[in-house]
Amino acid sequence: MSAPLSAAAHTLQTFYLQHHGWLVARLRRKIGCPWDAADLAQSTFLRAWTAPGQPLDQVAEPRAYLTTIAQRLLSNHLRRRQIERAYLEALGALPDPVAPPPDVQLMVLETLVAIDQLLDGLPAVARQAFLLWRLEELTQEEIAQQLGLSRTTVRRHLATAAERCYFGMGE
Repeated sequence: MSAPLSAAAHTLQTFYLQHHGWLVARLRRKIGCPWDAADLAQSTFLRAWTAPGQPLDQVAEPRAYLTTIAQRLLSNHLRRRQIERAYLEALGALPDPVAPPPDVQLMVLETLVAIDQLLDGLPAVARQAFLLWRLEELTQEEIAQQLGLSRTTVRRHLATAAERCYFGMGE
């Protein structure tokens, strides 16, 4: 015999049952993969349930609310896949004895995704300048020339990106 559901659990169950099928179908149309769609739908409901603010039974437009959350998660999912593809292509270009072992590859990939999340929201030129500085080890002058910016602008972009990484790592 199962215990009766609490009011909060009943609200979640009702919300889930009313919108889950719709959300999975919507995500499946967008990304084409039923497994990824199901995973993203589950993550969406988890985010909706744990988000601070109004309770689920008081959300005026539940499908719009779920769509907003799902779109953010999908965007992050696609960016992660893009980073993963680029990293795997770079690894594929290395000779076998130089390629790192799988555990190191995973750690590097997770680090790249974390850096991408930290730099998210910066203007593209600021991200590009920072990556040229940290990955290509270009000087500020070289970055300025390559991007067609003044050295002062490059310095400002680097400081902003470095600050975001420094303070973001503590979160």
